[in-house]
Amino acid sequence: MSRPDAMDTLAPGSTIGMLGAGQLGRMTALAAANLGYRTHVFAPDAEGSPCGQVADAMTVADWTDRHALAAFAGAVDVVTLEWENVPVDTVGFLASLVPVHPGAKVLAVAQDRIQEKSFANALGIATAPWRAASSAGDVAAAVAAIGPRCILKSTRLGYDGKGQAVIGPGTDPAEAWHSIGSEAGIVEGFVDFTCEVSVIVARGVDGRTAAYPVVENRHKNGILDRTLAPARVSSGTAAEAGRVATTLAEALGVVGLLAVEMFVTPDGHVLVNEMAPRPHNSGHWTMDACATSQFEQLVRAVCGLPLGSTELRFEAEMENLIGDDVLRWRQIVAEPNAHLHLYGKAEARPGRKMGHVNRVFPRRS
Repeated sequence: MSRPDAMDTLAPGSTIGMLGAGQLGRMTALAAANLGYRTHVFAPDAEGSPCGQVADAMTVADWTDRHALAAFAGAVDVVTLEWENVPVDTVGFLASLVPVHPGAKVLAVAQDRIQEKSFANALGIATAPWRAASSAGDVAAAVAAIGPRCILKSTRLGYDGKGQAVIGPGTDPAEAWHSIGSEAGIVEGFVDFTCEVSVIVARGVDGRTAAYPVVENRHKNGILDRTLAPARVSSGTAAEAGRVATTLAEALGVVGLLAVEMFVTPDGHVLVNEMAPRPHNSGHWTMDACATSQFEQLVRAVCGLPLGSTELRFEAEMENLIGDDVLRWRQIVAEPNAHLHLYGKAEARPGRKMGHVNRVFPRRS
């Protein structure tokens, strides 16, 4: 099959290359199969992985193995990802051989919190106050400038509360710096907020966009616990959150999905916290409550299909199943309004995402 240019459509039967082998790749591969596409996963540890269990083919090799990458590129028609920390060099190399969405420029911003904040601020989009840090002295100076209550994060990697340290009035900056185990960090000031929300925006190869309704996210122990769709915010706040997310997706030139997490302040404004150019945990509710799931939408975007409707068909609550929560599967499948999604992971460990459940309810007028 000939490779398409940016404005062509990949026909069903084509193969999508997936970088990363986790549950986001798994759910994307299942959505791709429903539309008649095949999935070939590439990851250093794809054997027995959530995505590897359902993919049509897989390559297990290091991200730096160019021989394996070239063979992978020759076997697929387009490449996307389910993990934004794939090395930029890997994505750049693949892009010389096959279309890759999102591209290396998008990942370079999304992988680095300093670049991420700077990019948003340059567009006039507000964030929490922040300072870059490369030493304990920088942390102390940032705290002096921002205020006594801050959070220190590694600039790269770090998610679900990892690579972070909360700083209070009595915190030793040197201890906080040592605890994150990174050579580069960012100090962010705490903000007064009423809730945390997120918006997922899809953008196609033709530049058209479609935003999902804004949702509210509730965390437990630094990990997303529940998502409520739609968020209980004013129409003005919802519109602003959608505008911010769409502005970022367009400015980055994302093809695929961009998830943007935001804080809502008491006066209804939004502050960008983080963004990820891939399917997002806070979008899992779309699988059972929306006209088009975020996973099908990703397939549509990278294959050049028209974007699907983001209409909310039901109100929903998504609950993550963390660790032993998955043992409640018998009770969950007995609930009449519950939809259980398990990721095929063999071992339940504390803090490990084993699956999720979407509970749907009739829309309120």
